[in-house]
Amino acid sequence: MKRVFLSIFLAGAVSAAFAQKSEVSAARNDWGLFQLTSSNASTPLAKKLEALAKGLAHTDKAIADEKSKVMPEAWSYRALFASSAAILDSVSTANADANLKIAREALVEAKKLDTKGAEKDNINLAETNVINAVRNGGVIAYNKKDYKTAYQKFVQATEINPQDTSMYLNAGIAARTIEDYPGMITQFKKVIALNSPQSKDLYNEIITTVLAKQKDTTAALALIKEATAKFPDNTDWIKTETQIYIDRGDAAKSEQMLVALATKEPNNANYQVLLGNIYFSQALKLQGERNKIDQKKVKEFNEVTAKMNALLDKSLPFYKKALEIDSKNAGALETLKTIYAFRNDTKNYDEIKKRLDALPKQ
Repeated sequence: MKRVFLSIFLAGAVSAAFAQKSEVSAARNDWGLFQLTSSNASTPLAKKLEALAKGLAHTDKAIADEKSKVMPEAWSYRALFASSAAILDSVSTANADANLKIAREALVEAKKLDTKGAEKDNINLAETNVINAVRNGGVIAYNKKDYKTAYQKFVQATEINPQDTSMYLNAGIAARTIEDYPGMITQFKKVIALNSPQSKDLYNEIITTVLAKQKDTTAALALIKEATAKFPDNTDWIKTETQIYIDRGDAAKSEQMLVALATKEPNNANYQVLLGNIYFSQALKLQGERNKIDQKKVKEFNEVTAKMNALLDKSLPFYKKALEIDSKNAGALETLKTIYAFRNDTKNYDEIKKRLDALPKQ
């Protein structure tokens, strides 16, 4: 009886193991069939998702059995079915996320078990599917104006692929849309760290945001220093830096910095323009204050006007020096035109306007 019982037991065990291995075979066959049918544009989305669910169900059974759950194929095909469903399901975010979770867990097991590399191609394809599914999820959410979800998806995509510059950029844009400025800055700085061709523009946006939205001049100055080190030819940031010092009431700091730069590069007309701007911007500020003075307060009005003119007098030599270096410097010409108009200096105004009008139109 023992022998009969033992042989029956063994037969049953072999049968069970065969049954579970057949689930892996069925999954493999379903994957091949899915690849054939999914390439047909006329196949409805529902049919494709149904086929993927059928294949995934076979892997459910395979990984539930002690004999077949150690087969790398069981997990690699599970990752393929789930990741493909996550890409295709543009209707249900919840279903897509659930399939993504299954796919990522299956990939961990597949890599651990595939010691001989037999499932390398399937694993690589499933990993690509996972990345694309996350990216697609972000785009779908963004197009639905669900910017918070879009941001989370794009960040998730960067965590999967830390070299994906476009996803850092998308994450920054989504963060900006929901006014998460720290998040925007973090993501844009990662794009810059990857030496994106857009780095200069991103620095501009970050600096502008820190000043306009966060009102943090200290952080802005640190960013300007960082940006200038990377792009030393960009004078716009120097202009912003000098304006920060002027707004802080430290025009001397601006002048000191620009004089050092102008001494180092005496043929750089832009530094001369920026030096002139130190005094011109202060004159403009006084003009704003003068406009608020009661017309009856003639003495006070005249005192402010005198201070304005003194500042304009200090700015003029720098603009003229800029034109000696570069006779077509538009910044110097535009500001001189404004100054001469303010002073009703028709002769100089007409001359400067003529030179401006002669510049190539942009």
